[in-house]
Amino acid sequence: MSVRYTVIFEDEEGGGFHVYCPALPGCHSYGGTKDEALANIREAIEAYLESLKKDGLPFPEDSAEKVEVAA
Repeated sequence: MSVRYTVIFEDEEGGGFHVYCPALPGCHSYGGTKDEALANIREAIEAYLESLKKDGLPFPEDSAEKVEVAA
């Protein structure tokens, strides 16, 4: 089974990236590079979903949307 979630990358002041998954509250990670941060958040998401599965809970849906605005 495969699921897809939106993740948000934020530059850290001292370097590296904070990354989180809005659909999964508390699911955050960090990496020194974007690739490292992506690998770390994948691992965090997998652990989060495994915990939900163990408890018999459903996986949250990703409801992220992009909006277009005039600039």
